[in-house]
Amino acid sequence: MALLITKKCINCDMCEPECPNQAISMGDSIYEIDHDRCTECIGHYETPTCQKVCPIPNTILKDPAHLESEEQLWDKFVQMHHADKI
Repeated sequence: MALLITKKCINCDMCEPECPNQAISMGDSIYEIDHDRCTECIGHYETPTCQKVCPIPNTILKDPAHLESEEQLWDKFVQMHHADKI
């Protein structure tokens, strides 16, 4: 499942440069996560790095609108980062 940045976001700019999939960008008023690019850091880190660096607790949550299994997240990672090697 992709992650979601809630309205608690204070636009501190901590999450965007930490995302290894370039899934985070500035939206109309707060940062947003592109669910097509978010793998919850699978393939890169043990836990989502955006959640680790966010200074406001419970601001970046699992997005119930984009449910994905761990296997689907791994598939997405492989497709984004290793498609040219397959």
